[in-house]
Amino acid sequence: MHERSSVAELANQLRRELDRYSPGGKLPSSRALVDRFRVSPVTVSRALAQLAAEGLVVTRPGAGAFRARQRESAAPSGDTSWQEVALSADGASDLVPRSVDASGVLVSLAAPPPGVVEFNGGYLHTSLQPERAMAAALSRAGRRPGAWGRPPMEGLPELREWFARSIGGAITAAEVLITAGGQSALTTALRALAPPGTPVLVESPTYPGMLAIARAAGLRPVPVPVDADGVRPALLADAFRATGARVFVCQPLFQNPTGAVLAPERRGEVLRIARAAGAFVVEDDFVRRLVHEDSGPLPAPLAADDPDGVVVHVCSLTKATSPSFRVSALAARGPVLERLRAIQVVDTFFVPRPLQEAALELVGSPAWPRHLRAVSAELKARRDAMTSALRLHLPEVSLPHIPSGGYHLWLRLPEGTGGTSQAFGSGGESGLTSAALRAGVAITPGRPYFSAEPPAPHLRLSFAAVGGVGEIAEGVRRLRTACAEVWGQGATG
Repeated sequence: MHERSSVAELANQLRRELDRYSPGGKLPSSRALVDRFRVSPVTVSRALAQLAAEGLVVTRPGAGAFRARQRESAAPSGDTSWQEVALSADGASDLVPRSVDASGVLVSLAAPPPGVVEFNGGYLHTSLQPERAMAAALSRAGRRPGAWGRPPMEGLPELREWFARSIGGAITAAEVLITAGGQSALTTALRALAPPGTPVLVESPTYPGMLAIARAAGLRPVPVPVDADGVRPALLADAFRATGARVFVCQPLFQNPTGAVLAPERRGEVLRIARAAGAFVVEDDFVRRLVHEDSGPLPAPLAADDPDGVVVHVCSLTKATSPSFRVSALAARGPVLERLRAIQVVDTFFVPRPLQEAALELVGSPAWPRHLRAVSAELKARRDAMTSALRLHLPEVSLPHIPSGGYHLWLRLPEGTGGTSQAFGSGGESGLTSAALRAGVAITPGRPYFSAEPPAPHLRLSFAAVGGVGEIAEGVRRLRTACAEVWGQGATG
């Protein structure tokens, strides 16, 4: 049984039994609960923590768990309707919107209901995460001298040095800032580089979280189309000339969602075009450590070949570890580094030192390269399993590119199947997404990946957040059922 559902079931059972104990009365020991319900000690600990958070029990280290004493009646709720006026007044004139649409981000963060195959996840399944290595690293980190003190604002020197080496080229530790996850680093970069109300060039399609960051900062995303070799340089140059933009955000390696890798002949051209426009390139190198086993040598980051400081580089440990292991880096050369540093300090002060120390322990341990090799092999197996299942059960769906890195596939849906064009616009994607959820599989529609009208209907399917290849096969079978419902029984053969 999945750990999350086990915790919820145990918490519900204990909640129902609380009336057996008087206020202040002691509950059975953790060992007794493990034996009685045949669950792990971790499940018991998390269930009790959930009840403690609800104020139903009190846990005392070394003594056990006790039923909480009744609290005084809660004060009557107030009237918050005044906030509707306060939050909307003069909103139309705001350069930086006070209301943010986070739907494109939430779709990859929200956990689906129990029993639903998670093809919409953006992180590694727990079976792929280096949980033991992370736990050991955190334990060792907590015992380091000064581990709970205040770190340098820019980050621990040793960790900055490690990130600088991983980026390569002439990047030095002095040009690296430690940040709390890639999303935070991208937010800092856009705030530093583009004033509210200005355009920012983005790949099309692109990561919805990037579009959300840009819009939340009051920026106007302008799409630049991507093909199998990455962003198209001629169109990038046209976009700079037409908009006067001073920032281009891109993912040159295993782009999200297409999986494209920027072709060698385009790398220098992109930098030359940006330099001629007096613009920065924000390089989101988010998935370099999730390369597949059959990939050849990876190209270096753009930042490694950039002596003029055109590139602001973002990279992270999160995708290759755990969504809660939020350690990343911002790298830049020249005066922009001080601006990035100032915004980072004002927004977050610094990344907690124990987490930075744990990151150093993890990447310096023998478990780290073993973990990366294991994930590399497993991701290839999952990619191949999903590709084979789609070709078998949904031959109508097009796979324009099968990547050798990353954690998802980008599918183009067929035009005209079912006899109506409406079935394959944004409403059609939404209808298929709803039908898939009814069939027991969570998928991601393609519309949120486009900052303007999409050229065709798409889906993004993740193969990293599921339990294994068997679950992938079952998820594709469920998706076939959903497609038959939306497109008509003849659509899936």
